[in-house]
Amino acid sequence: MPYLSSKITKLGLAVAATALMAGSAYANDVVKQGAEVYEGTCIACHGEKGKGEIPGVPDFTSAKGPLAQSDVVLLDHIINGFESPGSDMAMPELGGDEDLTEQDIKNVIAYLRAAFQSNN
Repeated sequence: MPYLSSKITKLGLAVAATALMAGSAYANDVVKQGAEVYEGTCIACHGEKGKGEIPGVPDFTSAKGPLAQSDVVLLDHIINGFESPGSDMAMPELGGDEDLTEQDIKNVIAYLRAAFQSNN
């Protein structure tokens, strides 16, 4: 019986490892897709390094910046547009790209967190 128990344990670990790798691959795809949207839409105002290219545009690398907020708040701001306090210009709805889907925006948020939040 110990032999069978050992085989079952090894099989369980293999299944768990495969699931983790699949989840990791999915997460990597989401971040990659978010990066593509960011580079095509968001980078003009927010910049390559996320610090903002226009006065008043929020700095994604700041610990007190937009990434300190929940994904729900960020999703709302991107979908509906938002003007940061002290900014001379509001972000337009959908970042000015009417073709963006909600999934595109969720992917961008994942990218922002992966690319800039770890720098805080």
